[in-house]
Amino acid sequence: MSSASDDRRDRDTEGRARNARPRDGLGRPLPYGTDGVERQPEGVVRAPEETVVEAQALLAAGKPFHAHEVFEDAWKSGPDEERALWRGLAQLAVGLTHAARGNVTGGARLLRRGAGAVEQWAAEAGRSRPYGLELAGLAAWARELAGTVEKDGAAVDAEVWAPRLRGGGA
Repeated sequence: MSSASDDRRDRDTEGRARNARPRDGLGRPLPYGTDGVERQPEGVVRAPEETVVEAQALLAAGKPFHAHEVFEDAWKSGPDEERALWRGLAQLAVGLTHAARGNVTGGARLLRRGAGAVEQWAAEAGRSRPYGLELAGLAAWARELAGTVEKDGAAVDAEVWAPRLRGGGA
């Protein structure tokens, strides 16, 4: 039996679910017909420099969900030896997303997981500033934000807390 909500589900040509609902800057779905934030195209292969610049612009605009999608593209399309780096950066962006949505536990957990991931990658790769990224500063920023979110128990402003990828911290 089909319901009205089933009829609204978005599917690609192969029948896989593809949610085309508009979304806000934090990636939350909005009602159909609402003007949302333009979605990041999926599966874009960018040079690492382009990834960093685009993700930074999205973070500075208070759109960490969209920045996470840019990092995810790099993680999925980049060289094997860099996948853990890009995955860790995606975790930092999605951690900020959850913290901005008010998900205290999930946000803090992802921020700490991302911090550990970029630190581990830097240690194993012997590179602390790949593509100008300040990994130690990003890890410190993430842990500070995780502690703030847990202490305050409230959503944070994603634009105010946006990290500087190349300057470390917020």
